Amino acid sequence: MGILRLVRAYPAVAAALLVLAVSLVLAASGQGVAAQAVATAFAGAMAAWTLVGMVREILRGHWGLDILAVTAIVATLLVGEYIAGVIIVLMLSGGEALEDYAAGRARRELTALLDRAPRAAHRQLPDGTVEDIPLEGVAPGDLLVVRPSEVVPVDGVLESEAATFDESSLTGESLPVDRMAGEPVLSGTLNGTVAAVIRASATVADSQFSQIVALVREAAESRAPVVRLADRYAVPFTLLALALAGLGWWLSGDPHRFAEVLVVATPCPLLIAAPVAFMGGMSRAAKNGVIVKGGAVLELLARVRTAAFDKTGTLTRGRPELVAVRPERGFDAEELLTLTASAEQYSSHALAASVVEAAAAQGVDLLPGSGAEEAATNGVLAQIGGQRILVGKRAFVAQETGAAVAEPPLEPGELAVYVAVDRAFAGVVVLRDQARPEARATLARLGELGARHTLMLTGDGASTAHAIARQLGVSDVRAELLPLDKVEIVRAAEPRPVLMVGDGVNDAPVLAAADVGIAMGARGSTAASESADAVILVDDISRTAAAIEISQHTVRVALQSIWLGIALSVGLMLVALTGVLPAVAGALLQELVDLATILNALRAVGGGRLTAAAAAPVKGTAAAVGAGGDG
Repeated sequence: MGILRLVRAYPAVAAALLVLAVSLVLAASGQGVAAQAVATAFAGAMAAWTLVGMVREILRGHWGLDILAVTAIVATLLVGEYIAGVIIVLMLSGGEALEDYAAGRARRELTALLDRAPRAAHRQLPDGTVEDIPLEGVAPGDLLVVRPSEVVPVDGVLESEAATFDESSLTGESLPVDRMAGEPVLSGTLNGTVAAVIRASATVADSQFSQIVALVREAAESRAPVVRLADRYAVPFTLLALALAGLGWWLSGDPHRFAEVLVVATPCPLLIAAPVAFMGGMSRAAKNGVIVKGGAVLELLARVRTAAFDKTGTLTRGRPELVAVRPERGFDAEELLTLTASAEQYSSHALAASVVEAAAAQGVDLLPGSGAEEAATNGVLAQIGGQRILVGKRAFVAQETGAAVAEPPLEPGELAVYVAVDRAFAGVVVLRDQARPEARATLARLGELGARHTLMLTGDGASTAHAIARQLGVSDVRAELLPLDKVEIVRAAEPRPVLMVGDGVNDAPVLAAADVGIAMGARGSTAASESADAVILVDDISRTAAAIEISQHTVRVALQSIWLGIALSVGLMLVALTGVLPAVAGALLQELVDLATILNALRAVGGGRLTAAAAAPVKGTAAAVGAGGDG
């Protein structure tokens, strides 16, 4: 069955092997004419088929390397080297099989996520029995049984007293994570040795693992930029090979020399090296918690010279802590916090969640509101207890009050949320959003990797932005920006290519506008992840540097593999030029060149050690969806 499957998958390889075997048997039995006829008919037909495809590509404007293969096959047949002609056909068709095998090895980490995607769920009925249902049939609130060593099918909350889960495929954390009753459980994590019961909190479509799988499938199915890399060397390599073959014929006066030189100039190394290396780089990135959506993205990442970052939730933790409540005359601190949090409960901004959480921690009871309206990136307006409450940026509140609003003194890293009550300035709530501990080292590493120009783009006030920038060593700060302002800045940024890293819904346009957009998918929005070229699955910005390190190593390996193939082929051509390398022996040696090129390209899968800032897995939880920051 295995042999039949291979024959069906690679019919050209099977046919070439069969014709080669028949030709050798006929030649050994003294039927040389019949052997030549069989081999010539087959090799000629394959050359004609390849020629048709080559012409189609040329008409589309793609100059490739097939002309060498066709010329080599025709030349060997014309001079009677029919066995060498069949071997060249075998080499060309076998190159596809070798590429598939090597690419499968290279994309192992990508396909591992796809292979573990669950296809059914075990729903527990009210009477305690369990039924198997399709994943699409799971609804929020369903009780699901996750058996030992099974993958959690949808996001949920643990109902069992305790359970242990392996989250390594999502977070990079190698140690099992213990969860207690009431704690969230992520889809895609692997249950331990004891069955667990969870209550579904999302459908399969809304669960984070499904969204990660969709990103992985898009990356796994993307084509590496093999055309650009191969075509870059196709014309000069073809001209060199034809020139050397013609020189050999002219010096020797023997047309066999022309065929012998071209046999070792076949283009498999150039065609195979790039896709194998790029798939390996994408696989390595996935292993390090970064899904890269295609080989072309890796090419651009390797050349990034400017790195732009959103602030809130990207360079900072995105979970500001309440520092102080500073009411104006006529208000007290408790009243101001109550009104602020009551209005902020209607906002989707990351700062709003922090204010509400801080109020709850202090025992504040939120008041119901009505007529709530949110002005994107500016603030929220609501009617609370018969009063008009507006919470947001200083300019937004100043416009509401019709008077200038002074900016309060702030310590580095602090930011103020301004509040107006019935169109009168009521005070500020001061929060502190700490910079990520790994952010400064990440920015320094990016500079070492070539991205020496760093930008901070934020909708927050200038004082807050500059305070964080000083901590992290960012010199170019653009504050109080709207989403479209960020897009214009990134489009005009120099030097290029420009990398943009963000996490919120409002970052989706600028991520799409950048040469390369990376979304912080652990807590960022689905919109940001969909518009980005790569997604970081863990809540760790150092993976940005890791992605660039991996991309640079991948491009180096791809180019080294291409040059290795060229060097070995040119060396063999020079040997063949002397007439000491028969056509059949040259064809067999060229197979070894293919193998050496593929093995070198597979180095992209492993690579060297990443820097300490980029290599360590991050403990914690990765979720592909959530409320992103507006900073």
